Amino acid sequence: MRRRSFMNNDEKLKEHVQAQFGQHAEKYVNSETHAKGSDLDALMSWLDPAASWKVLDIATGGGHVAKRLSPHVQHVVATDLTPLMLTAARTHLDSSSCSNVTFVIADAERLPFLDASFDAVTCRIAAHHFPHPDRFLKEAARVLRPGGKLVLIDNIVPEDAELGVFMNTFEAMRDYSHVRCLPVSEWQTLAAAAGLHLEQSQSARKTHNFPDWVRRTLDDEEQISHVERYISEAGPHMHDYFSVHIDHGAVQSLEIDDWRALFSKS
Repeated sequence: MRRRSFMNNDEKLKEHVQAQFGQHAEKYVNSETHAKGSDLDALMSWLDPAASWKVLDIATGGGHVAKRLSPHVQHVVATDLTPLMLTAARTHLDSSSCSNVTFVIADAERLPFLDASFDAVTCRIAAHHFPHPDRFLKEAARVLRPGGKLVLIDNIVPEDAELGVFMNTFEAMRDYSHVRCLPVSEWQTLAAAAGLHLEQSQSARKTHNFPDWVRRTLDDEEQISHVERYISEAGPHMHDYFSVHIDHGAVQSLEIDDWRALFSKS
């Protein structure tokens, strides 16, 4: 008798993440949005890493945070749920002579590390793929040493619920591995429950060139058109907030918010 395989919703979501990032791994390595940005500078400034530190980079993606940290710390452990993404990151960092980075396949919500193993933890532009951000924060806090630092950077939705639903909808249409962007208030509540103290934070706006941005995750022209129609047919409230620029009936760009936060372990 053939054994039936059952998957819960979390497993299905994480399978989508692995499929999506595995298929587009090189695009994330080469993405200007991920490779550069003032958020990387803020991360380094806030952490002010010491040469003796061991740092964990959760959901490393193209390895850009690990690459920036590598010359300044003793060791970086770069994790990702997707093996092909991790392989692409390793190739990227090997070419940059980052010899103190170890690559580990790991689920952000179930980290395979002992308590108090790291001086700092980072997670950049990834948490909106996690089904349970509360578990991620508790795991990050668990593996941090007392007084250790967490830098979290992610896209956020505004506190306005209607705008939040609109953004999470077009993100899920564009990227099947997208789960949910949170508002700042929810991140603050979850972090406090995990025993993390907010030291400082800032919000910023990111402009996305729509044709490049949508094709980072989609190859099918019909799906791309579907996302574009959804955004272009939205009301003025949505267009104004996200600074949607449309020229000759085609979406050219839009802006979304991101949040950068430094936490310490109580």
